[in-house]
Amino acid sequence: MKVKVISVLEDNYMYLVIEESTRDAVAVDAAVPKRLLEIIRKEDVVLRAILTTHHHWDHARGNEELARLCPGLRVYGADERIGALTHKVTHDQELTFGAIRVRCLFTPCHTSGHMCYFMWEDGSPDAPALFSGDTLFVGGCGKFFEGTAEQMYTNLTQILGALPKETKVFCGHECTVRNLKFALKVEPENEIVKKKLAWAKQRDDEDLPTVPSTLQEEFLYNPFLRVTEEPLQKFTGKTDPVEVLRTLRTEKDNFKKPKERPNPQAMLAFDWGPFSPFLEKK
Repeated sequence: MKVKVISVLEDNYMYLVIEESTRDAVAVDAAVPKRLLEIIRKEDVVLRAILTTHHHWDHARGNEELARLCPGLRVYGADERIGALTHKVTHDQELTFGAIRVRCLFTPCHTSGHMCYFMWEDGSPDAPALFSGDTLFVGGCGKFFEGTAEQMYTNLTQILGALPKETKVFCGHECTVRNLKFALKVEPENEIVKKKLAWAKQRDDEDLPTVPSTLQEEFLYNPFLRVTEEPLQKFTGKTDPVEVLRTLRTEKDNFKKPKERPNPQAMLAFDWGPFSPFLEKK
């Protein structure tokens, strides 16, 4: 299983997951059809399905065009608002694409129909992958547009947080620097946050992605996964984990935006796979 990380729009990621023995592929959040098709041709693979995390245009707007251009294409998701939807999936439903196994994980909050996708190959020594859309980011979590703090707490602790710690996290947006600046405000003494932020800034300067992280790493610097830790409770003035999370989200929503980067190069593609431990410009 190889994951192609594709940077599109202002700060979005879409992904192409390639089953290397069959050269079949599955896309996650196919927002920009032309760019996706370019990579499909370059990789010489056949697109079999699209997995859509949620209905927002910057994650799902390419579905109709791809369905038109690729007859028989299957489009999976949990929300009727997703364009060209052919297969509505439910929590814990499992899908198979060649050797690639997918477990659908329902995480309502950012939208009421948000679905994450956990992927692995049986018998493979490689770590599984989580495509977390706008539920879990590197160093952050999604806004509560259509849900509650209680729902996000369940998402982060009982559903995503319970996955194997080595799971690679592939999220829907490149917002790591901003997330970690907020994390540093919350935990100014956290050395791991400081190191990760310095690393993320360097990646940003070089127009390189900060995905994937690992779930184990997220528990060390992502404030939304650290709601039971004393510094988080001190920062929020709350002790109940859900109230800590609710207060953190409000504080993050009001956190000032960093300066915009000039001329972001948003049309780059990167590989991640068992033999590609480092992401390289293509």
